[in-house]
Amino acid sequence: MNPRLTHSFRFVRASYADGVAELAYAFDQGEEMIERIRFPDAPTVPAERQQAFDAALKLLHLIAGVSYYKAGVPPKIGIEPLDEATADLADALYLHGLAEFAYRNGLDLRGRIAFPRGAATSSAAPALDLPKRTLVPIGGGKDSLVAVEAIKSIGGEATAVWVGNSPLIAACAERTGLPTLNIQRELSPVLFELNRLGAWNGHIPVTAVNSAILALAAILYGYDSIAFANERSASAATLEYEGQQVNHQWSKGFAFEVLLSDWLHTHVAADLDYCSLLRPWSELAITRAFARLTPYFDAFSSCNRNFRILGPKPADRWCGQCPKCHFVFLALAPFLPKPRLLSIFGRNLLDDESQAAGFDALLEYQDHKPFECVGEGAEARAAMYALSQRSEWQEDALVARFIREILPQLDRSRLALEPWLTPSEEHRVPARLQRALEAIG
Repeated sequence: MNPRLTHSFRFVRASYADGVAELAYAFDQGEEMIERIRFPDAPTVPAERQQAFDAALKLLHLIAGVSYYKAGVPPKIGIEPLDEATADLADALYLHGLAEFAYRNGLDLRGRIAFPRGAATSSAAPALDLPKRTLVPIGGGKDSLVAVEAIKSIGGEATAVWVGNSPLIAACAERTGLPTLNIQRELSPVLFELNRLGAWNGHIPVTAVNSAILALAAILYGYDSIAFANERSASAATLEYEGQQVNHQWSKGFAFEVLLSDWLHTHVAADLDYCSLLRPWSELAITRAFARLTPYFDAFSSCNRNFRILGPKPADRWCGQCPKCHFVFLALAPFLPKPRLLSIFGRNLLDDESQAAGFDALLEYQDHKPFECVGEGAEARAAMYALSQRSEWQEDALVARFIREILPQLDRSRLALEPWLTPSEEHRVPARLQRALEAIG
């Protein structure tokens, strides 16, 4: 079956038993695609949380479906009618979360994604007196480690949680000293077969999927908050295409955070908070905070390409070629002694002329920002300008090129580092975690 030729995408069923959630989908009347989420050492769902658990499971079914829907993007979505808030959440997630996928595949999803509406709005979810402890997702990079240490600094009870099998993430989670929770997600093998047969493929809003998994985990294990480490820069679009903003990080942005936070309060539990602890801060401010966390320097990596991640050398954790390597190197450079930075990466990325195009994209010079989780072009320019003013960096190939070719085209009054280090007032951090914000600044 070629899913590109199908007419409908169906949400078949969602079930849970013995620590395993099963999510079933299908195109037309074709073979079911069954995804499984495995929760280790899962307790019995307390009776007083059963209704909340069922609502969170339905949310997970809805959000995880984005991985399968994109294989065919058929015109009809087969699901029982949703209430207005749930349909709004689903419509926004599938449209904006798949915007990069649509752009890269030459598709226009506007007017195509319309989840059926008409279900009555349920009564507001009650507070469940959930234990005052926090699930902190760990990604192996600097941001989540800054969030962990901020919560630890106020004596908050927290668990480091991740989805999948990454050895690097496991090592970083262990380094935090927190209790850990490793949840497994098994995509349907049918999806991979469809991809082999020519299905549409590309980027999905994986943070949204992980968020839904953690919402279910919070009810199952008993946590009153989920604190991601998404910065304010995540809300900035990667580019605009035919009148639509395309943001690689849409499900890390503030708009999605508000949608999901509100939905969980009204549909799952009034006392289940979902937020990003780092939302008020720019990437540069977070990187400055991370520069103080020296115990993690030999364990973390933000590189998405290098899978030799447990080797003893920096080159085993950093490919040195991808946008994430470029951005983290550039963002750390203003805040670390140069020898220390070079010891983390094992090389000087700014003294390598072959890397020019990659850094140009970060600066949004002759190119748009990369489709990656990197900061805004303006903050990359601020970081590079800061280096251009320091003698120890000025002779490095790409800094010298910036001084010679790019800087004359820029307004220096807009290149200051300091404005990027000031927090915004825009966030959803619950009251009991707000003291942790001070530790970041």
